[in-house]
Amino acid sequence: MAKKTKIVVDSDVLIHFAKGDALSILPSIFPEYQYIILSNVYNEVKSLHTQLDNQMRFLKNISLEEFAPEGEMLLEYAKLSDTLGDGESACMAYCRFTYNVLGSSNLRDIKAYCNSNGITYLTTIDFLYYAYTRKKMTIEECNTFIKDVNEKGSTLPQIDIATYTCNVNI
Repeated sequence: MAKKTKIVVDSDVLIHFAKGDALSILPSIFPEYQYIILSNVYNEVKSLHTQLDNQMRFLKNISLEEFAPEGEMLLEYAKLSDTLGDGESACMAYCRFTYNVLGSSNLRDIKAYCNSNGITYLTTIDFLYYAYTRKKMTIEECNTFIKDVNEKGSTLPQIDIATYTCNVNI
C-alpha cells in the first residue's frame, strides 16, 4: 500500500471545527500531511467558503481538489452515492483508490465501509485528541470546543480528552 500523504476532510469535520471556533487550527494538527477538500465537500459547506478560501490562500498544506473520478473510482462513487451523501461518497471513493486518510465523524455511514476497504479514518474527536497531545489545544479548549459544537446543534460525545484513547496512528 502506498504511503498515506493526504487527509481528505469531509464536511462534518469542517463544520465541527467551525462551530468550535477552531477551523484555523485544523491544518496545524497534522502539518506533515496535505489536507484536501474535495469539490463535492466544498460545495456542501458554502457558509465556510470565506474561511476555507483564506486558509487555502495562506497555508501550504490545505487545498481544494476537483473531484473528477474515472474508471473504478467513478463506479464506486456512483454506487456509494445511491445511499450516502455526495461529499461522503466522494471522500470514501477517493480514499479507497488513493490510499489516503479520511477525516469524517459520520461513523454510521463510513465505519463499516472504511474497515472493509482498509481506509484509515479520523473523527473530530480523534483530531481533538491529536490537537491536545501535540499541544495545539489545551484540555480546557478541547472541553469548550465539545460544549460549543454540541450547543450549536451538532453531536459530539462528552469525553475527557486527557483519557481518550485514539486507535488511529497516522
